[in-house]
Amino acid sequence: MTSVVQRLRPEAVALKAAPREFLRTHAERLGQVTAWRVGRELLALALIVVLDVYPGFIAGPEQVHDWRAVPIAFGYAGLYLLRLGFPAIAMLGGVWVVFGYEHGGIAIVIMLAYAAGYRIVSWQRALVTAALGLAVYMLAWDMSAPTLSGPLGSWVILTVYGMVVVLPFLVGRYTAQRNALVAALQEREERVVRERRMVSRQVRLRERNRIAQDMHDSLGHRLSLISVHAGALSLDSGLGEKQREAVQVLRSAALTAMEELRGVIGVLRRDEPDEEQVRRTVDAIDELVDGARRAGVRVSLVRGGQPCPLPAKVSHAAYRIAQEGLTNASKHAPGASVQVTVKYEPDALVVEVRNNPPRVKPRDGAGFGLIGLGERVRLAGGMLHVGELPSGGFRIAAVLPYEDTAASDDEPSDEFEVPVEQAKPATGIRKWAGVGSIVLAGVVVLVVVAGYVWLGSQPLTKVVTPEVYERASVGDAEADVRARFPGGSSPVLSDLREGSEPEPAGASCEYFVTDEQTYTSGGIKVVRFCFADGKLVEKKIHLHHGA
Repeated sequence: MTSVVQRLRPEAVALKAAPREFLRTHAERLGQVTAWRVGRELLALALIVVLDVYPGFIAGPEQVHDWRAVPIAFGYAGLYLLRLGFPAIAMLGGVWVVFGYEHGGIAIVIMLAYAAGYRIVSWQRALVTAALGLAVYMLAWDMSAPTLSGPLGSWVILTVYGMVVVLPFLVGRYTAQRNALVAALQEREERVVRERRMVSRQVRLRERNRIAQDMHDSLGHRLSLISVHAGALSLDSGLGEKQREAVQVLRSAALTAMEELRGVIGVLRRDEPDEEQVRRTVDAIDELVDGARRAGVRVSLVRGGQPCPLPAKVSHAAYRIAQEGLTNASKHAPGASVQVTVKYEPDALVVEVRNNPPRVKPRDGAGFGLIGLGERVRLAGGMLHVGELPSGGFRIAAVLPYEDTAASDDEPSDEFEVPVEQAKPATGIRKWAGVGSIVLAGVVVLVVVAGYVWLGSQPLTKVVTPEVYERASVGDAEADVRARFPGGSSPVLSDLREGSEPEPAGASCEYFVTDEQTYTSGGIKVVRFCFADGKLVEKKIHLHHGA
C-alpha cells in the first residue's frame, strides 16, 4: 500500500500544481494580446450577433425579435470567449444551446467547432470531443425536433452535424497542424543559418591561423638570415669592441624573436598536417598544376605579364586560390577541363581558375573552402569573385595588390555568404501534417453530396394521382380502394401524419404523397385514407411541413 501511495504521489503533486500552471500560462498569453487580436475578437462577436441574433440574417424562422435577444447575445458572447481557455467545453455547450432550443446560432457553432479543432492539440482529445459533440447533438435534436424521423430525417441530422460541426472542426485542426509545421520549418531554417554562421566564423579563424603560420615561415626565414649575417659580422676583425657588442645584441635579438615567434605561432600547428608546413607561393603553382595532371585532371596553366616581387601574404593567397580552384573542380566537376591563369597586370596580380560544365551532375553539398579563401584574400587587401559561368562552368578569380596592403578592420558579413543546403525531406509525420484532417473534411463533403444525389435519384412510384383520389368515395369497400393504391418506393420523408387532423376513432389510416405538388402551397400535399369495418370512412388532404 505504501509503494502505491509513493508512486501516486508525483501525480498528486502534479495535480495540485496544474491550476497554478494553467493560470500562469494563460496570464502569459494574456500579456501577449495585441490590438489586432482584440479587434479580431470584437469583429467575430459582431458577426455572431448580426448573423445569429439581430437582425439574424441566417437565423431563419427561429429568429428572436423581442427582449430575449439580449440574453441570447450575451450568452453567445460568453460561449465564444470561453473557447480561449476551454475550447471543448465551449463547443459542446454551443451545440447543446443552439440545437436544443429554437433561436438560431449556426454561425457561433461553426466558429466554436473551428476553434476546438484549432486549439485541441492531442488527436485523442480531439476524437473524444467530436464523439461527445455528436452525442450532445443527437440529444439536443431529439428534444427540439422529435418528429424528424425516417431515413431522410436521420440523413438530415447527420448532414447538419457534418457540415456545421465536423467540417469546421477538421478545417481548424488542419490549419493548426499546418501552422505548427510552418513554425517548425522556420525554426529549423533559423537554426541551420545560425549553425552555418558559426561554422563560417570558425573557418575564417582557421584561415587566419594558416596565414599566421605562413607569416611565421616567412618571418622566421628573414630572422634567420639576420642572425646568420650578424654572427658572421661579429667575426670581422676590423670591428671595434663596441661594434662587436652591438652586432652581438642584434644577433641575440634576432634569435630571441625567432624563439618567441615559434612559441606564439607554434600552438597553431597542432591540428595541421606536415604538408601545410611547406612554403606555398605563387611560384609553386606550377608544381600544383603538375600534381593535378598526374591525378588525372585535365588542367592547363596560363601565365602572363612580367613577374615581380610579391609580399608574402599576397603570394600565399595566390597559391591558395589555385589550390582551392583545382580542389573544387575535381570535387564538383569531375572530368571537366580546368584552366588556371596567373597574370601580372600593371597594377595588380590576377589569379583565375575556371572549369567547364561537368559531364555528370555532381552531388549536392557546399563546403567551407571558399569562406577561408575569401578571408585570406581580404586580409591580403584583394578582391575575390566566385560564381557560375553562362556556359554552366564555374569561376574563381581574385585581384591581389603588389604592395603590402592592410586589411579593412570591418568583419565580413555572414549574411548570404554561404548558400544554405537544401532542406532535407521532412519526416513522415511532418510531411503529412494536416493532410489527414483535410482528407477527412473532403470525405465529409463527399458523403453528404453523394447521399443527397442518391436520394434524389431514387424512383418514386408510391404516390397518389388525382384520379385515384377522385375515384375513391366514402363508403367504398376497403378492398376495392386498396387495390388502386400505388406500389413501389415512397418519398423519403419524416412522419406523414405531421400537420394532419386527428384520425377518426377506431379507424386505420393510410398516408400517401400526391404527385401534384406546387411551390406556392407552402408544404407537401399528403392524402389520408381511413378505413373502419371494411369500408372507407374518410379521405382528406393536408400539408406536411417537415423535411
